[in-house]
Amino acid sequence: MNFQVTPGMRRLGASVLGMEAIVAGLITPVAINSGVETAVAVTVGIGLAVLCVVVAGLLKRPFAYVAGSILQVLAIGTGFLVPTMFFLGVIFAALWITAIFVARRVEGVTSR
Repeated sequence: MNFQVTPGMRRLGASVLGMEAIVAGLITPVAINSGVETAVAVTVGIGLAVLCVVVAGLLKRPFAYVAGSILQVLAIGTGFLVPTMFFLGVIFAALWITAIFVARRVEGVTSR
């Protein structure tokens, strides 16, 4: 399978991951206030936020889209610390998938 990265995919994917990084960072204080151990909350929240930013910077390479998809699963998994993240993680996963398919479709149409 030939997976070609398009400029639109990079822009939309980076936008989704950027927003997700903000939300991931903000779950840290929520998790701490919910009784999660501070070290765990900081590691998970800030760690996920940093990973989102790093992967957003790597979106020129096809493997970054696999990494971004793994991040979506991890974001949903943070729902075990902050239950609202089950919902928000699914929303971000849907945005991630939509960003990839919409950009490929739009750029496929305009390049013909």
